[in-house]
Amino acid sequence: MASRIICLVIGYVLGLIQTGYFYGKAHHIDIREHGSGNAGTTNTLRTLGWKAGAVTFLGDLCKAMLAILIAWLLFRERYPESVKVLQMYGGLGAVLGHNFPFYMGFKGGKGIACTSGFILACFWQIAPICLALFILAVALTRYVSLGSILVVITFLIQLVVFVETGIIPIAKQCRMEVYILGAFFTLLALWKHRENIKRLLSGKENKFGMSKKEA
Repeated sequence: MASRIICLVIGYVLGLIQTGYFYGKAHHIDIREHGSGNAGTTNTLRTLGWKAGAVTFLGDLCKAMLAILIAWLLFRERYPESVKVLQMYGGLGAVLGHNFPFYMGFKGGKGIACTSGFILACFWQIAPICLALFILAVALTRYVSLGSILVVITFLIQLVVFVETGIIPIAKQCRMEVYILGAFFTLLALWKHRENIKRLLSGKENKFGMSKKEA
């Protein structure tokens, strides 16, 4: 249990590095006062442009990957059969830190870039289908939120299928915990997108590239 808490805390601390917020501050802008008020990649992209969006995405991606790497370095020899579970706690901590930073009143981003970094670092086998589905969904509908929602749902489905078929090797005694953690990632992302889901269902969601006049 202690090792899980350690990984979760390490991830949370790294997740507190709010790339979009700090990038905006460096340019004398509080990203939370613009657009959707979100500190994540999409709002940074819409508010400050492609460069800011790319920097924010890469920063949020890498902090989750770093949390997972640290968990592996700390516990790969001590807990070789369950190190993947500990890496998941590190990734989850990063997403929680990103979504709920204490110094920003627990109002951060929605965690999709962080979750993407977690998937790439922890379950790279799942990443290609998630990426392809995201690109296809956004290209066809221009809804970034829809692409993000499909990614986290597809991630969970693939996780269960790939583990059960042996494509992703996980010790049997760890599988249920892996599934529960995977479900937590998905449910957390869906909860953070609950307003987007409402707008999608009502046809009022903003499309990617939509001008202020169109919105």
